[in-house]
Amino acid sequence: MTVSSPDWSTRTFGNEDRLPRVPVPTLADSGRRFLEWCAPLLTPDELAETEAALAEFLAGPGPELQAALEEYDRSPGVRSWLDTFWPYRYLGRRDRIALNANFFFLFRESELGQVERAAELTASAVDYKLKLDAELVPPVLLRGAPQSMVQHKFLFSATRIPGELLDTARTSFPSPERHIVVFRRGTPFRMDVLAEDGRPYSPEQLADGLRAILKDDHDTDVPAGHLTTKARAEWAASRAALLEAGNAAALETIETALFCLCLDDFSPSNALEAGDQLLYGDNRWYDKAVSLIVFEDGTAGINVEHCELDGTTILGFTDALLSGTREPREAASGVPGYEVVEFTLTDALREDARAAGEAFKAYADATATQTVSFDFGANRAKELKMSPDAFAQMAYQLAHRRAKGLTGATYESIATRQFQNGRTEAMRVVTPEVVRFADVMTSSSASVEEKREAFRTAAAKHVARAKECQAGDAPEQHLWELQLIGKRRGDTETPALYSSPGWLKMRDDYLSTSSAPSVNIQYFGFGSTSPQCIGIAYVLLPDRWNIYLSTPKHVAAEMYRFADELAKAVTELQELLG
Repeated sequence: MTVSSPDWSTRTFGNEDRLPRVPVPTLADSGRRFLEWCAPLLTPDELAETEAALAEFLAGPGPELQAALEEYDRSPGVRSWLDTFWPYRYLGRRDRIALNANFFFLFRESELGQVERAAELTASAVDYKLKLDAELVPPVLLRGAPQSMVQHKFLFSATRIPGELLDTARTSFPSPERHIVVFRRGTPFRMDVLAEDGRPYSPEQLADGLRAILKDDHDTDVPAGHLTTKARAEWAASRAALLEAGNAAALETIETALFCLCLDDFSPSNALEAGDQLLYGDNRWYDKAVSLIVFEDGTAGINVEHCELDGTTILGFTDALLSGTREPREAASGVPGYEVVEFTLTDALREDARAAGEAFKAYADATATQTVSFDFGANRAKELKMSPDAFAQMAYQLAHRRAKGLTGATYESIATRQFQNGRTEAMRVVTPEVVRFADVMTSSSASVEEKREAFRTAAAKHVARAKECQAGDAPEQHLWELQLIGKRRGDTETPALYSSPGWLKMRDDYLSTSSAPSVNIQYFGFGSTSPQCIGIAYVLLPDRWNIYLSTPKHVAAEMYRFADELAKAVTELQELLG
């Protein structure tokens, strides 16, 4: 929905200064909520140990760390107490981001072939860039409240740069660049999408440029892009070696490109295969914020680097790309020029890239995935007087209990873009009400009435907690940032709170869940977050519910069992409310 109220600016970034700030939770509130959140996962002894560790923290370093956080929040130029948290949260991770952190959307189907679809998507993305530069993309309004649009500054010419200890995000807004990088069989090609006078090329002109690239017989035996699949410190060392070998211009071209367009010489046989390739395919530069991917048959999607971009921002971008509408603009003259982006690889770098490609392929092969789709959607949930998201989450909990025989830590991402620099809040789904719901549903003696009451109670608690998280009233990111403040200032001892059973168990995901509601996408997906975790990316549409599941292959049987149990749970829970 777009802004229509006269009270709010219609310029893209016009409301940022008027948005409320994320409230800094009090130490007491976060301590109380933390115990409430972790308790359902703990034995009495584990809970007692966690309570003692929390009390020690509250009486010890907690207040001083909290004072430092409150002082930071009051500092000039700071818009949110999370402004430092996010870079550490994303840029601080040291494992590979390909498959582990990047996420994908599989776009709705199209009649167009590869070149035509790629040209249309590129033209629409360029149109969006020009509108964004002029602040003509209307701010999102959710239930009357404008949402932060800051993330839109990181859509174009944004690239994550590996560092030994901490990565950095390279970006420029508005970007002065006129080119994209097209990947074909691992070879990068620079192609202009805007002429020197700033006029965009039409889809037909772009298609001509892409055809020329597809006909180019330049072959890359070892793609440099494989290096972007490495763990971050290792990739930082490889990037330093690339620069030393004279590749500064090639890296500059890729890192400053508006976005990447990957033309894959592969046609997926189904949505699962498409999703897998979007998540961990070859022919990529995984550090790029936005990579549009178009398969040989015209199937298309996007792979996104997560450090500055969340799903809701990419959904808005995707909706614009697939709307089929662009501003009428005078097209550039001629055909867009292109050139091969040449990398000079030493023998050591060639071996490094080859080994990185093999290691990533093995890592991808050790991942199991599955798609599940139900003829059930948000409309049906509402008919049953149930929150659609609560229905989905309770179905996951019931299926997980039946598949694995336990209730495990479950993460759900909650958007908080109504705040300045707002991103997401970490919600933990398991409540005492959820545990009781799973107990009652799996009991042979519980009546239908008891089951219905347990379901509705757990769903109501879920909605209440989601509202708290949306309001910024949640403990996990707060306590985590206090830990990071201690680390950053050089504290040698880590408080016992952060090794307590409650802290460790609450964050050790069995289910990691996130939703992306848009009619323009078929599936959304990401990798699992721990050895026993099932990643659940779901698209809950008015009349359909599509899910992409991922887990390490060694526990694949449990994921398949979960999927089977989920199908049963969806039917059973509908009947219970019907």
